[in-house]
Amino acid sequence: MTHYGNNIDLAIYGGSHDPEIGLVCAGLPAGEPVDQAALEAFLRRRAPGQGPWATARKEPDAPVFLSGLREGRLTGEPLHAVIYNTSQRSGDYANLAQVPRPGHADYAARMKYGPEVDLRGGGHFSGRLTAPLCIAGGVALQILARRGVAVGAHALEIAGVRDRAFDPVAVTPRELACAGAKPFPCLDDAAAEAMIAAIAAARKEGDSVGGVIECAVTGLPPGLGEHMFAGLEGRIAAIVFSIPAVKGLEFGAGFAAARMRGSENNDPFYWDGGAVRCRSNHAGGILGGMSTGMPLLFRAAVKPTPSIAREQESVNLATGEPARLVIHGRHDPCIVPRAVPVVEAAAALAVLDAMLDPPAGAPGERDTEEIR
Repeated sequence: MTHYGNNIDLAIYGGSHDPEIGLVCAGLPAGEPVDQAALEAFLRRRAPGQGPWATARKEPDAPVFLSGLREGRLTGEPLHAVIYNTSQRSGDYANLAQVPRPGHADYAARMKYGPEVDLRGGGHFSGRLTAPLCIAGGVALQILARRGVAVGAHALEIAGVRDRAFDPVAVTPRELACAGAKPFPCLDDAAAEAMIAAIAAARKEGDSVGGVIECAVTGLPPGLGEHMFAGLEGRIAAIVFSIPAVKGLEFGAGFAAARMRGSENNDPFYWDGGAVRCRSNHAGGILGGMSTGMPLLFRAAVKPTPSIAREQESVNLATGEPARLVIHGRHDPCIVPRAVPVVEAAAALAVLDAMLDPPAGAPGERDTEEIR
């Protein structure tokens, strides 16, 4: 198992075709209530079998809590939850034992772990492992909401079709919740229809498409986070890049800032009568690794699903000979719609972890003068 977090300690285990997948998460605040109905509704947004744009694999993804939750409240001990897999079809992967799938972790995993590594359904490299991530993230979302912090995301772009973007200066919690309340996670219904059509066209051709997910967080106090290795960008990036298929990440103006002048990229400050605000938000709500009080805004690039029906070129690892590969099984023609709640879960965990940092100068922290 690998771990995430400075104050919370999240570990996720299991593989796509194992009997169960699960998580163990220590450090969550004791006494916090967990609305299990709301949590299960959040998990359904990620679950397979939602529509023609998703895999046909059917999994209830109902979490079973083994410890850390009693009578609807966190107990303070590590939260241990499992999801039992019920719809594996391991036979679909029988022809892949010696022939790695292009775009998958198969070859790298074989080189690292040897021929015994379990790659059925992608093994523990599979997007299936985002289900327990969403359990922990769903709990974090509820904790944050009680502290006035809202997290939301939507499919900003799929196959070149764009949804309208969040207002980087004035996005509201209501707008953040908008896409998640719809069958397809877009703000604009016309954009959703065009995206669905583009996904269907790729699927018909035995292919897949990728896209961009935009996520925002509101309600953060100025000064949350730290510099260098404890900065908000790094903490968010570490967990967002743990989501399989995420290949790029930008905050605020992101790469567009490289084409601006300083006079264009800087966000002017002003006093709105109650707090310091910025007239623009090219920084994405983060400066020096710390929140500015403006909406925290980032975008994640998601690659096309590598499991496609078209014949692909590969190598037989047993013989070293060229091989032609056809992938069978049930796969999403586009990962983006189901990945939207996963990005929300990841962002919520990173923000909650930062909010649990001890106050600056708290006992036990090293003074910077001691390091110099």
